[in-house]
Order: sequence, then structure tokens, then C-alpha cells
Amino acid sequence: MKISTKGRYALRMMVDIAEHQKDGYVTLKDVALRQGISKKYLEQIALHISQAGMLRAVRGYQGGYMLAKPASEYSVQSILQVVEGSMAPVTCLQQLNNTCERRETCRTLPLWQGFDSLTREYFEGITIAELAN
Repeated sequence: MKISTKGRYALRMMVDIAEHQKDGYVTLKDVALRQGISKKYLEQIALHISQAGMLRAVRGYQGGYMLAKPASEYSVQSILQVVEGSMAPVTCLQQLNNTCERRETCRTLPLWQGFDSLTREYFEGITIAELAN
């Protein structure tokens, strides 16, 4: 499993918005300046996260973004899943039902299941609020 730039930047953007939304909607221009990330790239990421219902967006003057729920309700896992897709370490664990023809005899499957469980639980246990503080 490798978390892409998109995933890392999504987390940084969400933390930045959580830190600055107390003053109103946060512009991506401001996030880009503070984080040293391309505004165009942030726009792509914000679109995915907005479509997932995690951000509220307002256009125009005094527009920008706010978290749709409190920062404490967003886990790192939930954000990474939106922008990265499946976080499973191996293909056979990407689906809810493992359809691999070797699943009954695979000696390494428990290893991958354990690793998947550890990383999922770890990322689920960390919220944007915790990162913002």
C-alpha cells in the first residue's frame, strides 16, 4: 500500500480547513498558499471530497469550503478511501467478499488480512480534529 500525493494532500487540506473555518469559508487559494500545494490540484481533490458529502462549498465572493460535519467525525481512513479508493494491501481483499480461487488454501492470506486490519483500524482511530490540534 502506498498513499499517493493526492491522499497526503487531501489530509493536509482537510486539516487546514478544520483549523481555519472558524472565521468562515476557507478558500483553496489560502489553503494552497499555507500548504505549498497547487490550487488546481486542490480543486480536483476538493471536488472528490465535496461529492462524497464531506465538504460544503459556496461559490463567489466570500465563498470557499467548510467541513460538512465536525472535524472529530472525519477519520483519516474515511478521507483516504474517498481519494485513494481501496486501501487493501492486496487485490483479493479489495472486495467485501474475497472471490480469489486460492482463498481457501492461501498460506499468506491471514498475513494480508491482519495487515489490512491493522492499517484500517489505525487510520480509523485518528480524526482530522486530532491532527488539527
